Amino acid sequence: MIEISYIEENHAVLITTNDNSYAWDEIRRVCKENSIEIEVSSDKSIQIPWWSFLTSIRAINLIIKKYKLSHSIDAGVRKYLLLSKETKKKYNEAKHSKPVSREFILKKLDEIGFERPLTNEQLRNVAKLYPLPGGATFSVPGAGKTTEALSLFFLKKSENTKLLIIAPKNAFPAWEEQIQECISNPPQITRLRGGERNIEALLSNDPSICLITYQQLPKVIDLVAKYFSRKEFFMFLDESHRIKRGHDGIIGKSILQIAHLPLNKLIMSGTPMPNAPVDLVPQFNFLYPEVRIDEESVLHEIQNIYVRTTKDELGLKEYKITMTRVEMGTVQRKLYNLLKSEELRQLEALRGPDKVKLRSMGKSVMTMLQVTSNPALLLKNNTISNELRDIIIEAESTKMEYVYKKVRKLTSEGKKVLVWSSFVENIEVLAERLKDLGADFIHGGVDSGLEDESDTREAKIKRFHEDSNAMVLIANPAAAGEGISLHKICHYAIYVDRNYNAAQFLQSIDRIHRLGLPPEIDTDIEIVYSPNTLDESVHRRLSMKIENMARVLNDQSLTIEPEYSDEEIGLDNFDLGDAEDFLKHLRNES
Repeated sequence: MIEISYIEENHAVLITTNDNSYAWDEIRRVCKENSIEIEVSSDKSIQIPWWSFLTSIRAINLIIKKYKLSHSIDAGVRKYLLLSKETKKKYNEAKHSKPVSREFILKKLDEIGFERPLTNEQLRNVAKLYPLPGGATFSVPGAGKTTEALSLFFLKKSENTKLLIIAPKNAFPAWEEQIQECISNPPQITRLRGGERNIEALLSNDPSICLITYQQLPKVIDLVAKYFSRKEFFMFLDESHRIKRGHDGIIGKSILQIAHLPLNKLIMSGTPMPNAPVDLVPQFNFLYPEVRIDEESVLHEIQNIYVRTTKDELGLKEYKITMTRVEMGTVQRKLYNLLKSEELRQLEALRGPDKVKLRSMGKSVMTMLQVTSNPALLLKNNTISNELRDIIIEAESTKMEYVYKKVRKLTSEGKKVLVWSSFVENIEVLAERLKDLGADFIHGGVDSGLEDESDTREAKIKRFHEDSNAMVLIANPAAAGEGISLHKICHYAIYVDRNYNAAQFLQSIDRIHRLGLPPEIDTDIEIVYSPNTLDESVHRRLSMKIENMARVLNDQSLTIEPEYSDEEIGLDNFDLGDAEDFLKHLRNES
């Protein structure tokens, strides 16, 4: 006898038996093959997440039939199996169907009081997404993904439908502003924050639309799931590439845990595959946990359910990338070569699982990026020997010196400048040395808040926009690569350094190159690099990732075609391909 029941508090399935037969061994094997999250409660019971159960159900049914086992399925499992069957049917029907007519969308938007007019591209995208129970908008920043998402919600919702939006904290103001502009008499958006007790109190008010960060959700997943599982609701993931690790990451695991609950789903990202096609798998799994896909099949299946507005369609003038070669000084080069040999020796001595090796390699990458960018960054490393410390103190950063001079040259010409670095210390040092130019900085330690609070992220951005004496803004892509628009005031960006994170690089460019940029304005992106260093490995890998994304998304504007000039991090995206290229560099094979 096999019993299959739904565990609401865990959003999982419990499978039990009353004997230890070969059939039970096969069922356990199948479940283990489909989930690393399987829990073996005893030799006669196992627990498996719902999304993994869906991928195992066909094989379990075959085993039950093969051994002619008696079995029972409780009401909870039947309910969600029925919903899954209906969703899969809708998916198979919708992916082959034509978009609804634009006239239909326009008429219905008018009827519901949707006040913001959609662009031709937005109208096309909404018409394609409307029939789908789950879809993706991969439009470039500035193309209006938030407007598309809100129009879909109001077009498809019933009277009591709720909306749960998972988004980075810096995207919250955009959602709140957009809804005010899109719909007459808009419902209030509730920010779910402040810890479990406060979120529970907020949910007790039965909010219509909720915003929660990717970091907060895992901490209150049971509370949120319990509330929404009793509601008819839609669920949107803003910057959905943040779940690219799937059930291997805390965030992805939490979101996949409740992927079967929403009635409709939408994922949103301008950079949906920062590394490789495998990044798309968890995002597709969120939309359709019922559909079996892998790294190869996802490339085909995603074509049926995504829309994208490109920069070419927006009529944006192409930005110009200039690669500026800056040679290391003698002492910095000596230090680099010493550390390069030492890091290679340590990495080649590593033993253990690939994940452990990759984590150790990530630390090596950080060390080499620091010495390439600014050797002084290494002084905080307590494991550095006294001999190396003496060399570090003498090693000046030729990149930093170049950036000081270039920024002063540009600002003397009346140009505002945006400077990017992966390292907080670089950002603060640059801001201090350029303070006579009104330089300010944004990194992870700068809190969001009101524009009239002097040290908030919003206040710094407003000052850069409005103060003619504020000529320089310095930031890191991890903190400022999203949710900021600077294209109306700044048209020149300089990168002191970059890491292997393609999403952050592309998003940081989009701060000054986006919809609303006048057609006659040139946008200049200057990348400072040192030859025969890790900078070249990073450039190779970023170019490859961006080209792969362009091919999958059919968007040829996603390319890096730098102009070389004679004028002299985010390691969460560090993958095996990056590791191989990094090792080639350390071995002098690249």
